[in-house]
Amino acid sequence: MTDKKIIIALDFDSYDQAILMTKKLDPTLCNLKVGSQLFTSAGPKIIERISKMGFDIFLDLKFHDIPNTVSESVKVASSWGVWMLNVHTSGGSKMMKAAKLAALEATQAPLIIGVTILTSLKEEDINEVGIVGMNNQVKTLSSLAKESSLDGIVCSAREVKDVKNSLGKNFLTVTPGIRASGQAEGDQSRVTSAKQAIVNGSDFLVIGRPITQSPDPLKSLENFIREIG
Repeated sequence: MTDKKIIIALDFDSYDQAILMTKKLDPTLCNLKVGSQLFTSAGPKIIERISKMGFDIFLDLKFHDIPNTVSESVKVASSWGVWMLNVHTSGGSKMMKAAKLAALEATQAPLIIGVTILTSLKEEDINEVGIVGMNNQVKTLSSLAKESSLDGIVCSAREVKDVKNSLGKNFLTVTPGIRASGQAEGDQSRVTSAKQAIVNGSDFLVIGRPITQSPDPLKSLENFIREIG
């Protein structure tokens, strides 16, 4: 498993924009995330290209469907040689188990992690869809993910301590919503600094605009690496 803690989110509208940013980064210092925005625009060719540039790829498509559909989707994604991909834990244990089994059939099995509650959501947002209690819901979904043999979860860094205490230090936590000190939250809600995330026990930090919208992305990346020690 990669020892690089930072995953940079390539949240761009086009293949060319993503490649331009990737050329400014260093594969020995970070991993890259390809999400639905870029994948919808560029398709699998973006994965092939940045893999050849030496980067480990987190494919962030958050699969959520019937078990068979998710299983087949994971098989295809695994064939592209991605390092990590994710599913929504709210799809249930049968779906998550199907995803994990499909990944294990691959020549190079990717890590499968489960999305709990998006870091853009606040308590009142989850109340709208009938969920009461952010922390309890994260704990419930995290436990279900581990019982379903997933490798870890996506959650806010604020929730990592509880997850690690309950499920063990080897259960991976991938934490978006990372901001530099004093930086605006943007469209995220449950944010932390990079240093605090590591102190809390986060295994991987997903960072987007604080690096990709910086005048010097590589320098900003190096600053984050120094911050987390």
